[in-house]
Amino acid sequence: MTSLELTLLYLFAAVLGVVVCRSFKLPPILGYLAVGVVIGPNMLALAKNTQGVHHLAEFGVVFLMFAIGLEFNLPKLRSMRRHVFGLGLLQVVCTMLAATAVTLLLMKYLPASWRMSWQAALALSGALAMSSTAILVKLMTERLEMDSEHGKRVMGVLLFQDLAVVPLLVLIPALGASDENLFLALALAGLKAAVLITVLLVGGQRMMRFWLTLVAKRKSDELFILNLLLITLGLAWLTELAGLSLALGAFLAGMLISETEFKHQVEADIRPFHDVLLGLFFITIGMMLNWRLVWDRWPLVLMLVIAPVLFKLVLVTVLARGLGATTGVSLRTGIYLAQAGEFGFVLLTLAQKNELVPRALLNPILASMVISMLLTPFLVMYSNKIVMKLVSSDWMQQSLQMTGIARKAMAANKHVIICGYGRCGQNLARLLTSEKIPYIALDLDPDRVHQAAAAGDTVVYGDAVRLQALIAAGLARASAVVVTYLDTPSAMKVLANIRSHAPKVPVIVRTVDDHDLEKLQLAGATEVVPEAIEGSLMLASHALALVGVPMRRVIRVVQDQRDARYNLLRGYFHGVDDDASDEQDSIRLSSVTLSQSDHAIASPLMTVAARLKDIQIIGLKRKNGQQINLEDAEKTQAMNVPLEDGDTLVLSGRPESLDLAEKQLVDG
Repeated sequence: MTSLELTLLYLFAAVLGVVVCRSFKLPPILGYLAVGVVIGPNMLALAKNTQGVHHLAEFGVVFLMFAIGLEFNLPKLRSMRRHVFGLGLLQVVCTMLAATAVTLLLMKYLPASWRMSWQAALALSGALAMSSTAILVKLMTERLEMDSEHGKRVMGVLLFQDLAVVPLLVLIPALGASDENLFLALALAGLKAAVLITVLLVGGQRMMRFWLTLVAKRKSDELFILNLLLITLGLAWLTELAGLSLALGAFLAGMLISETEFKHQVEADIRPFHDVLLGLFFITIGMMLNWRLVWDRWPLVLMLVIAPVLFKLVLVTVLARGLGATTGVSLRTGIYLAQAGEFGFVLLTLAQKNELVPRALLNPILASMVISMLLTPFLVMYSNKIVMKLVSSDWMQQSLQMTGIARKAMAANKHVIICGYGRCGQNLARLLTSEKIPYIALDLDPDRVHQAAAAGDTVVYGDAVRLQALIAAGLARASAVVVTYLDTPSAMKVLANIRSHAPKVPVIVRTVDDHDLEKLQLAGATEVVPEAIEGSLMLASHALALVGVPMRRVIRVVQDQRDARYNLLRGYFHGVDDDASDEQDSIRLSSVTLSQSDHAIASPLMTVAARLKDIQIIGLKRKNGQQINLEDAEKTQAMNVPLEDGDTLVLSGRPESLDLAEKQLVDG
């Protein structure tokens, strides 16, 4: 197979895998692993597990560690230090110690081909300690659990795991040395890492800021991206030259850049390389799996799935409970962190490279890690039911929470329920207070709720998505509900609950733009406020006022646009920077200039408009530059004007309808 054929195969497999996972709302990592198994040498054998592919996939790990380094910042660590250096530290240390001890105890009872040294047991325990940041962050974001009690603990543990990878990347290659040279290898690796990190951190940040500023002044996007690749791969090469790993150098590069003002620009530029190459890494992991051996040894694989999952679940639950969390929160944290993670694959691959993992156990361990990650979405989905069945006090706690909300809302009547108490929700609350209109706000950030409540605001801890929380907040007596956060799936759930139990209560929803406007209105939203359109209206009003248009007329124009449901501003002309996935199906504008041979020539505008399906004609410009106002069509008879050569029609609609309309205008 040629290089081009191999590249096309990887791209096709990756696209297919990600599409299937997206259809089932699963993380793309699982798609990459699955297609790697399918196209690998042990199944369809479409691709060989070549050395060149492995080298390319290593760069995926490099960019992953670079991204982790970018996220590394002291303020974040400081704000979450209790969970990061408390629960996170204990989870990693206890998992590694316990797993190493248990593995060594079992060695005397295992077959000779499965036996391993304490170095190998320690390396595998490091892989076992990791959980999947990519999967859990996605799932918790979708479930709006990032600011929940268990969500904060999960994020704290994941953050420490990301940090723990760094010393493990130094440790595992040293563990691969012979017994007589082991101590020397460990000491030398530690010394190299310390010297390199010290040199980079002492003068590295000043040098990095100076160099990036110098490059940025050239005002060339290509040069900036090339420079990023040079820095990332250069530092990775430097650490490998020092006898350490590529990933360590990439992490240091990310950490140095994270303290500069170019951090966010770098994140955006490096994302394509990170995503593509990391996908390739997981494909190669999938290709390593020999499913025939796994099938033959399914009892072993099953044991390797169940035992680590149960072990991590129990350990994390006990540790979280010991650090003061409630039983329900502790159990949820344990369920979320029980699976294997992407860094586990990284460490396992490194251990295999240094010949620490017995060949007979490699495939069963890989298979168990993949299966545990596949189980994660289902464990998270049913976590609430599991906790409610196992922990009776959790049901009582949730009942007390609902009681607390109801107590706050008991005296309220004709009040406004504010879903989300961020900046937007707080501004709304102040306006309502100034007008002496009662309100009650629901928010999932305990710190924000505590501070706001202490200041006298009527805010309680509660999830607006849950019907029980809305009912406790006095939904039946409310005069309005306002969803202030930017999350359309969550807003849809809120609307569904309100429409089923209080259909007469008006609901106002905040959204980014008009992409989901119709969907939210159909779901029952009384008003939808798109930020982009409101922003454009404010810009327009200020511009009109500054060029001399009377303020009364400015206010009337803006109000007319609002009354018209933003019809003029809802469409926009598509550009290169509008290629995001969420922009692909939005309503946009398109201009079509007619020539003498086109089918629509000489036809009245009204006739043409009637033939165009799902398209609105919002403007007509004649060849001589004359603009015809179609809003006053009944007065000017503009719709009866025959189209001529050189006329330009401005159309509004979705991309597919616009393409069909243009063909219809030209070809008939």
